[in-house]
Amino acid sequence: MNRSILAMTVASLLSHASYSYAQEVSADETMVVLARSDFNNSIEDIPANVTVISSDDIAASGAKSIEGLLRARAGIQVSDTNSGPSFSLRGFTGEQGAHNTLILVDGRRLNKQDLSAPQLSSILVSQIERVEVLSGSAGVLYGDQAVGGVINIITKGGRQDGGNASISVGSFDSVAGSVDVSKQLNDQWNVFFSASQDNSDNYREHNKRETGVLLGRLNYEQDETEFFAEASYYDNNREYAGSLTEEQFKEDPTQAGSPNPTDYSHDITKALRAGYKRNLNSDWVIGTDVIYDNTSGSGLAWGSATTSKSKQLFGSVKVENQFSNDLGQGNILLGLEGADRDHSYKSSSTDRANEQNNYSVYGQINYPLIDKLTLTTGARYSAVEDKLFDSAIYPGTEKLSESQDAYELGLNYKINESQRVYLRGETNFRFAKIDEQAYTSPGVMGLKPQTGKSIEAGWGLFETAYSVKVDVFNLQLEDEIVFDSSAPTPVGGFFSGANVNADESERNGVSVSGDFYALEELLLGVEYSLIDAEFSSGDNKGKQLPWVARNTGRAFATYDISYDWQLFVEGVYTGTRYKDGDTSNSLDKLPAYWLSNIAINFTQDTWSASLRVDNAFDEKYAASANNWGAYYPGDGRKVMLTGAYHF
Repeated sequence: MNRSILAMTVASLLSHASYSYAQEVSADETMVVLARSDFNNSIEDIPANVTVISSDDIAASGAKSIEGLLRARAGIQVSDTNSGPSFSLRGFTGEQGAHNTLILVDGRRLNKQDLSAPQLSSILVSQIERVEVLSGSAGVLYGDQAVGGVINIITKGGRQDGGNASISVGSFDSVAGSVDVSKQLNDQWNVFFSASQDNSDNYREHNKRETGVLLGRLNYEQDETEFFAEASYYDNNREYAGSLTEEQFKEDPTQAGSPNPTDYSHDITKALRAGYKRNLNSDWVIGTDVIYDNTSGSGLAWGSATTSKSKQLFGSVKVENQFSNDLGQGNILLGLEGADRDHSYKSSSTDRANEQNNYSVYGQINYPLIDKLTLTTGARYSAVEDKLFDSAIYPGTEKLSESQDAYELGLNYKINESQRVYLRGETNFRFAKIDEQAYTSPGVMGLKPQTGKSIEAGWGLFETAYSVKVDVFNLQLEDEIVFDSSAPTPVGGFFSGANVNADESERNGVSVSGDFYALEELLLGVEYSLIDAEFSSGDNKGKQLPWVARNTGRAFATYDISYDWQLFVEGVYTGTRYKDGDTSNSLDKLPAYWLSNIAINFTQDTWSASLRVDNAFDEKYAASANNWGAYYPGDGRKVMLTGAYHF
């Protein structure tokens, strides 16, 4: 199993994957990194809703962007201000989705200390092994920001001699290439190296992107000991096209906005990871992980020069024991984490910095109650201290301290070898980010942590030729951290409004997914998510949360034309929704839309090729729109041709 260093998740999975008639292993025996446990890590054993997008799923889709791969999967909703996608799980606004959905790459947190979204464009799909999506709160094993869910992207890291090389060309002068090589040095040592470059002018004018990634990994495995060390380098340069008015959007969505047609950002991240695991005996495992990353950025924002620097040192220790009783096997997991983070940002109007220290302790127990019924319970305590400087709001540096806990209680019952049901309750939390703490109303010295309660239940049926799963949930939030344009402006503030702990909100939802083989060569599948998200108190009580589509879904078909040829078609639906920021629901809703994607794949011996068409019918839609009248268009039709060689 490919284990990510930070793979600390609560709970886990019902996998949505393709099943062939030749498969003898049921889908719910899939091992998942998100389960964290070395003993309790298959989807049949954990009470939660997780979707696994396997390497076969990725190859069949022909997707060339992380956005194209994940849109509408597991209820994911997407927002994009043409600066890169932001993902939301369980019904968050476009502004808040990136701060309530935890994004991991091989266990390294991509979520930032400020309000900027994770740089997902630095991840080339050709380098992804699989993606695990936990839909639901994960406060116990993941802590801060794991409110709506967790997306863990696992990159390739082969342990056998060989490699891959690929090149893609297509619309908007897009060119991407990647190569990865794995070499077994001896029975214990293995090295892996990958390099990729992804350049595109993109759909809009002045929206060019150039992304390069280098990664090297050294692996050691002997008997009961595993060790790895990894170094990576990310270089992402992107021009910003700016927003459009509604009239400009309808007239020509490809044009650049004004009045700042030269805005751009250039970020460079260097990261180091190391992990060690030791099986002390058949029942005890100890592991430790260390991560260091350093990001420097520069650019122009609203015509003003900007510089930023961020660094993080993160460490964790995990101890796990497996035990048995007359009713089955259980496990106890204990973990300790600590992080030291620094962030600074400067522009002509802002000079801001933060030093943050964070530590957490958590534990989880899986205990068999009766035959086929397992109890899962756990708790986490997290504390954070910020030393915040802002030349306008906190010129003398302020020390802000907060702490929060989270709990979970779940039941998982295996009806038979192919069915199971689960029930889980969990609390969650999010600490305020540096931008949020530095822009509060007069008299507000630090925002309180956002807290929430989640309860969900699910059922899954997995047979050789078909699968079905259903999940229902309720998520209630208190003190949600948002920007309120009507709140009193901070002293010395540059624009109206402030960050606040908002009124209570509630989200109720249901998701249904399934796939089946209509023919031995034809796999059909569907996913549907319904989310009723609204304010549950305050002036906007009963109003829908903006930018949350009540209905989303996808339908797909994969047809094996012959041994060498495969066809994939997909329709992705996003329902009507209010514009971001329209908390009073006073403006017209944005229209619903369908995106149609097609891929034709060819494989012969060690060669493969794929032709992918995104938005085949050139649908015009807003990837982001707000109540101030700003529109950011989604991409029009895009065609990409990829060739690959496996050696």
